[in-house]
Amino acid sequence: MSLPAVILVGGQGMRLRPLTDRTRKDMLPLVDRPLLAYTFEHLVRHGVEHAIISCGYLPDQIQAGFGTRHDGLALEYAVEDEPLGTGGAIGFAGRELEGSFFALNGDSLREADLGEMVAFHRSTGAKATILLTPVADPSRYGLVRTAADGRVETFLEKPRPEEIDTDLINAGLYVLEPEVLDLVPPGRAVSIEREVFPQLAAEGSVYGIALPGYWLDVGTPESYLQAHRDVLERIFPTEVGDALGADFTLVDESADVHPGARLVPPVYVGPDAVVEQGARLGSLAVLGAGARLAERGVVENSIVGARTHVGAGASVVGSIVGDDARLGAACELHNLAVVGPGAAVGEGNVLDHGLRIGAGQHIPDEALRFS
Repeated sequence: MSLPAVILVGGQGMRLRPLTDRTRKDMLPLVDRPLLAYTFEHLVRHGVEHAIISCGYLPDQIQAGFGTRHDGLALEYAVEDEPLGTGGAIGFAGRELEGSFFALNGDSLREADLGEMVAFHRSTGAKATILLTPVADPSRYGLVRTAADGRVETFLEKPRPEEIDTDLINAGLYVLEPEVLDLVPPGRAVSIEREVFPQLAAEGSVYGIALPGYWLDVGTPESYLQAHRDVLERIFPTEVGDALGADFTLVDESADVHPGARLVPPVYVGPDAVVEQGARLGSLAVLGAGARLAERGVVENSIVGARTHVGAGASVVGSIVGDDARLGAACELHNLAVVGPGAAVGEGNVLDHGLRIGAGQHIPDEALRFS
């Protein structure tokens, strides 16, 4: 039987600003579709037919983008009037559900086998099961310590180096029984990680399971760029990656790539995008819908948003340019520079070392030389 899912989408994405100044984090594009679409794809792949999206910030963007059905997944929306925390949001959206259900964060990418997770949940009789994933630097996250049978013994938030005895962290996806919501008082903010799960751990009714497969928390410009690389290189298996084909190149049929331009795979060129003569796109580059890369321009290991214009001889390397922006001729972006949506950067500017230009900002010619 298919379990329903409650998807938590906070949406503000403060660490991704200025990219999120106008767009919810989960609606930011990841290659050719919103980030949230990959969560839907994962759920559908494992038989989920019904999802409730719990959201507050700019909910209309999700509703306008996906409506009430996406790729066979029926969608309904629970819109919070005020932030309720992770536990409060799950309770707000899922209180009418009568059986087991998934709850998950909508801004992470994952490929874990949900059927295997549900089978483990049933075998233990748990009230809650947490998907665990190993990470290289556990100190940035909360550790989950489990017994040999998977029963969660303790949680440890932001551990000191000498306290790290496992590399398993909470991957933000759960199987829950309805009685878990009895621990969530309605109408106030509740953290499922800090308030609910420790209570369940004390009674021995929360388990964790580590499953193989890709996982990435997309919350910073660095991880957003990483997500694009992983889709383009098929490290993270997706429909988009499949569409890239054997040559790792996907050019929309409405795009205009000059015969004298060079595409270096893996690379994606969106609908109505233009790559002019002498320009180079790639490797590991995305040119969004309606964007233009002018003659002699270079975009490498970077994202250029929809309808953005990259001027003649400009170079964008290891950086991100939002939608509807303009980069003047001979501009240079390096080392995770970020230009927000609608910004205009004049000719000859050099942006380096993670410099961020806010949404709608205008930078005069040759005003910045961060190199």
